[in-house]
Amino acid sequence: MQEALVPYTMQDWLIPYTSTVLALGAVATLFVVQVLVVDLVSMRARHLPGSPVAADHDNLLFRVTRAHANTNETIAAFILLALFGMLSGAAPSWLAVSAWIYFAGRVAHMAFYYADLRTARSGAFVVALLGLVGMLLGGAGAWL
Repeated sequence: MQEALVPYTMQDWLIPYTSTVLALGAVATLFVVQVLVVDLVSMRARHLPGSPVAADHDNLLFRVTRAHANTNETIAAFILLALFGMLSGAAPSWLAVSAWIYFAGRVAHMAFYYADLRTARSGAFVVALLGLVGMLLGGAGAWL
C-alpha cells in the first residue's frame, strides 16, 4: 500500500519570511537602479567603457560608481545571511526587520554618496552594517 503524501509546496515554509523575501527583491531592485544610474551618468559624461574612473569625489561619475561598488561589496553577505536565517528557522520578524534596516541603510548610503554628503554616507553605511549583523544574530540565534 502506498503512503498518502501530504500536500506540500516549497513555498509553504517561506510564508513566515514573506517580508524578508520582499526585502531581497527590494535590494535587487536597488542594485539594478544603481547599475542604470552608473550607465546613464557614464554615457552623459562620455566616459569610455572599460577605462578607469578617476578617484575624485567632486566627480558624480566617481560617486555613483563607488556607491554601486559598495553595494556590490555587501550584497553577497546580505543574500547569504537572508538564506542562512530562513533556512535556520530564524525568528521571521527579527530577520525581516534586520533585512529592511540593511535596505534602508543602502538606499540612504546611495543617496548620500550621490549628494556627496560624506558624514551622512558613513552613518548610512553603519546602519546597513547593523542590518547585516542583525541578520547574522537572527540566524545564529536559531541554532542556540
